[in-house]
Amino acid sequence: MKAPNDNPADPFKKALAEATKVMANDPELTVAYSVDPAGMSGDTMRLPQVSRRMTRDEVLLARGTADALALYRRYHDVETHAKYRPQGQMARDLYEAMETARCEAMGARDMPGTAVNIDAKIGHDATRAGFDQITQAADAPLATAAGYLVRHLATGRDMPKGAQNVMDLWRGFIEDQAGGTLDGLDAKLSDQTEFSRLARQIIEDLGYGDQLGDDPDAPDPEDDAQDEAQDEDAPDSTGEEDSEDEADADPERSQDDSQDAAQAQVSQDDMADQEFDEDAEMPEGDAPLEPPPPAPHSDADPNYAAYITDFDEEIGAEDLADPAELERLRAYLDQQLDPLKGAVSRLANKLQRRLQAQQNRSWLFDMEEGILDAGRLARVVANPTTPLSFKVEKDTEFRDTVVTLLLDNSGSMRGRPISIAAICADVLARTLERCSVKVEILGFTTRAWKGGQAREKWLADGRPAGPGRLNDLRHIIYKSADAPWRRCRDNLGLMMKEGLLKENIDGEALEWAHRRMVARREARKILMVISDGAPVDDSTLSVNPANFLEKHLRDVIAMIEKRKAVELLAIGIGHDVTRYYGRAVTITDVEQLAGAITEQLAALFDSDPRKRARVLGMRRVG
Repeated sequence: MKAPNDNPADPFKKALAEATKVMANDPELTVAYSVDPAGMSGDTMRLPQVSRRMTRDEVLLARGTADALALYRRYHDVETHAKYRPQGQMARDLYEAMETARCEAMGARDMPGTAVNIDAKIGHDATRAGFDQITQAADAPLATAAGYLVRHLATGRDMPKGAQNVMDLWRGFIEDQAGGTLDGLDAKLSDQTEFSRLARQIIEDLGYGDQLGDDPDAPDPEDDAQDEAQDEDAPDSTGEEDSEDEADADPERSQDDSQDAAQAQVSQDDMADQEFDEDAEMPEGDAPLEPPPPAPHSDADPNYAAYITDFDEEIGAEDLADPAELERLRAYLDQQLDPLKGAVSRLANKLQRRLQAQQNRSWLFDMEEGILDAGRLARVVANPTTPLSFKVEKDTEFRDTVVTLLLDNSGSMRGRPISIAAICADVLARTLERCSVKVEILGFTTRAWKGGQAREKWLADGRPAGPGRLNDLRHIIYKSADAPWRRCRDNLGLMMKEGLLKENIDGEALEWAHRRMVARREARKILMVISDGAPVDDSTLSVNPANFLEKHLRDVIAMIEKRKAVELLAIGIGHDVTRYYGRAVTITDVEQLAGAITEQLAALFDSDPRKRARVLGMRRVG
């Protein structure tokens, strides 16, 4: 008889784990079910959690994810992959997407049942990313579309709705540029080395050949140099022997030549010392005036640079759309999230009650003016000559606070994530305003995909090495801290505008928000970042070190946490941001965003530091 506390999903999870090990051809593989994002960590595979209810969507997603990861484990060779892996970010994304599609297509050929499961996973991921709502190719990720197309051509299967939409938007371009190369796909699918070469050729056909790096199949010039050196050292070579013979034949001349060379070196050293002495003895007034070095672009990292900042913009949301369009977009946002508003509002009311409960009022009594003190009216009744007593409420530290919500406006937030982020910002702004806490709402993205005018200027200048950031920033002010909410309500609708969401350069956006907060007069400043991934800008990463943007983000976070003028915390949507931020929480479903934001803010305002530490995940309590 089954115990009442047995989980009905356990038999399914156990069976799926065993089948996954067999499919991956790895009996030592560990399969775990977690709320963290699915993926591989060494010999451990993380699959989406399956609840006791075992809904159809949960089961299909778990099966599809398990099959996709197992096939990648079975057919993927790490060394071959690393050998042919491109250097630039966009080329790397294309390469990774096509290799994943190859492994899944191999599984569909050898084990046809996996194709249906993986279709369910792809459909779930595409819907979650909002791919079914995209209408322009510029808003769809090219790398994802290329992976979908490779899988479609290799298996002959139609893609799920959202994935099919993204593939169709880019298919014409991909086939026009790389159609001839794609014709050889079937013959090279089972050979990873040949397929990797094919993938690199496709990347070059698509216009990203400059990101491929050195050809891994080209002969090594160092080996050729060593061969040449060995040839020179061989006995047949006469140059070295002739020199030695000459030296032996005329030792006096050789000694004279050596002395002449030594004297020449001494003369050069003397001249250099003399020039150095002359510079050292030059009076200060006669020293040439050099212009001061330019101020570093970033306070956090003096080595971080942008190629040009003339095209960056800090702009109000009302300047990116006319009032009529903002009103229409706001109505669309309200309509889209109408089923969610009740749950978010309940959380906001809970937050408001918790905050107002902590506003411990204190009063100054026996004042000559203020609010009439009803508790002392009995004295006046007993003795009419007693003057009336008034009380005045003290200003509390709680109210002297400003909160900034910094929202990631990158393309990967498109769809439900950006909609829920917008409505949460809406409700929280109204809630905190009722509690006398000022709120600022900011967004960050870029003005163009894959570099804008900054990249064009860099190309016109001859592509100098190490250009730094190569895109035009767009920092958006949806609501300033001092603006009343009723005047800014429609601005959040801008996030629904087609084509607004592009790349994300988190480090500079975080530094921008921090500078705005530091300039404020409030005693307490709280900065909350809502993001779904690491900083990515294809144009910048293609010509700079791979960790260029990520390193700057870490440096900015370290600077903010060290200065302690602003309390910093972050919420990651489907992405582990705890590796960047000291105080952070990661959610796997955007539906959890409202609860995560309210819980984090309530914990920050909690008067008990131990409670704050438990909620925020702090290791120490100060």
